[in-house]
Amino acid sequence: MPARLTFHTRINPFMIDIGANLAHESFAQDFEAVLARATAAGLSHIVLTGSDAESNSRALQLARAQPAMLSATAGLHPHHAAHWSEALAAQIRGNAQAAECRAVGECGLDYFRDLSPRPDQQAAFRAQLDIAVATGLPVFLHQRAAHADFVAILREYRPQLSAACVHCFTEGPAELEDYLALDCHIGVTGWVCDERRGAAAAEAAPMIPVERLMIETDAPYLLPRNLPRAVAKSAGRRNEPAYLPWVRDRLAELRGDDPEALGQATAATARAFFGLD
Repeated sequence: MPARLTFHTRINPFMIDIGANLAHESFAQDFEAVLARATAAGLSHIVLTGSDAESNSRALQLARAQPAMLSATAGLHPHHAAHWSEALAAQIRGNAQAAECRAVGECGLDYFRDLSPRPDQQAAFRAQLDIAVATGLPVFLHQRAAHADFVAILREYRPQLSAACVHCFTEGPAELEDYLALDCHIGVTGWVCDERRGAAAAEAAPMIPVERLMIETDAPYLLPRNLPRAVAKSAGRRNEPAYLPWVRDRLAELRGDDPEALGQATAATARAFFGLD
């Protein structure tokens, strides 16, 4: 088992957070400090997730201001699928033309909360996959409690897609096998640090080929539960990219990998997936 590292020595200048919702209002007051802490923690790049019209616009604006450190995606989360419109489709297509926009999404299906009707979710998912096919961008995918429908739709489109990442993987070995059969990349978050609900994902973690594996915080959500008490207390309930090393270390522990080597490998995969080189 790899040795545990302290916060001050967890420096890997190659780490990339592939999914952080830094357009979220909780980062409005200290955005620059959040980036400074991420850099101090060893991150070299962060991909900002777009999930609705407002965050798509904000993520692209932020990425354009600091393109060396930030990139963006553009999409509509399934929670908001009932609000799909041609205007939103036009925004995503427009954002996709920007050099700083690296993927279509976050898009997919979420039957766990069903905040939008399932037919609307499926229609919005298909529409965004169509945009990804047309633009040649990879897709950044969300799925929760909708595996069968999600895989069926993705299987239909996968031959036409340049690349696909199942973001925030929370499932087990059987679901992972389906994604790998579709040549998908896998994004792992602090879900694997959660002993209450992350057992299935933790079981599957060693089975992810390293060339398909990437890491993310999904900030401000999914604060890693393996944070030291003092760090967790200072964080409150808000996750941020500076806490990515704890996702990396837990994942390395589950896989029997060296944390530094795993951080570098996942960053290399991220650079290739998002075209960051």
